[in-house]
Amino acid sequence: MTSPVVQGWCPGALRPMLSGDGLVVRVRLHGGRLPAGVAVRLAEMARAYGNGLIDLSARGNVQLRGVTEALHGALVDELAALGLVDESPQAEAMRNVLVTPFWAAGDGSQEIADELAARLGELPLLPGKFGYAVDTGPAPVLRGASADIRVERSGAGLIVRAEGMATGAAVSVGTAVDAVIALARWFAQAGGISGGRGRMAALVGRGVLPAAGFAAVPMMQAAPFVARPGRVAAGALVGFEFGQMRAETLAALAGLGDMRVTPWRMLLVEGAGLPQVAGAITDADDPRLRVVACTGAPACLQGLADVRGLARRLAVHVPEGRVLHLSGCAKGCAHPAAADVVLTATATGYGLIRRGTAADAALRHLTEDELLAQPELLTETFNAP
Repeated sequence: MTSPVVQGWCPGALRPMLSGDGLVVRVRLHGGRLPAGVAVRLAEMARAYGNGLIDLSARGNVQLRGVTEALHGALVDELAALGLVDESPQAEAMRNVLVTPFWAAGDGSQEIADELAARLGELPLLPGKFGYAVDTGPAPVLRGASADIRVERSGAGLIVRAEGMATGAAVSVGTAVDAVIALARWFAQAGGISGGRGRMAALVGRGVLPAAGFAAVPMMQAAPFVARPGRVAAGALVGFEFGQMRAETLAALAGLGDMRVTPWRMLLVEGAGLPQVAGAITDADDPRLRVVACTGAPACLQGLADVRGLARRLAVHVPEGRVLHLSGCAKGCAHPAAADVVLTATATGYGLIRRGTAADAALRHLTEDELLAQPELLTETFNAP
């Protein structure tokens, strides 16, 4: 069987990625902020230039799907008018800055994110997926999201921390970006681009560590954050089936106010109660939230099955608090981390994996018909010791 092609880069506005339903155009917002007026325009663009489907990515970005080659240039022009296009594909790829959606005015989160975005030109050339997390709310919530350098709040103040280390350097709002740049430069000089396979955690895992100053302050100890729809201090968290919505849903939510994009494929609607909008999931117990599934076939060129169709039918069999990941191929794009149970599509069915990733060896192979006829196989896998 042909192995899936690992692109090694993420789509952008200037460098979209071709999929089975057209071009995927990723829009990198500033500081995770999605003002209502911008959301309305994005919804209009999704209909005018794409197929009307909008994805929320695990990196806190918005993706317009089904864009044609002929209309891509006009779409970029409209995005540029909103200040959402960078000067080059390289600059766009480097602006991989994730910000806690639970920021508050004056806490330094947006100031750090804005300064970092403005100073990315001072960084060395880094791998396409190298990223930053500004996780400076009251408690860390982004540790489950991919990042290589983290700005966090510790018990003693702010720290800048290399992914893979439990300690960081003490900083202030005014010095945080200086420390981020210093750490990124060290990563490049220490051989992280090649010897670290392009990621900070891999380099640290080899025992290659930055200067002692980056081991001075322990990170805050906190339970893993689990995002669920519902009321939060800043407004309301709203989910979507597989992190995807139609343009009409985004436009309706924009009518309620400004929003923030999260890495949990949810939107935070500022100051709102739980919205009653078609396509939005507001029930924290909705079984669809326990299932992660990529686009799959036919919308993905590498997808080997319609994984979302199967995911809809299996969701009710996933126990509360557990995660089922259905992947159209072994890349596992929708959920690179390990999940409780994984079903990886193959040319003949699905590989069943327990507590692993889509690329791990399967315990057994099942057809779609077998999975639907014997859902107890899924339950037994979840309950296995």
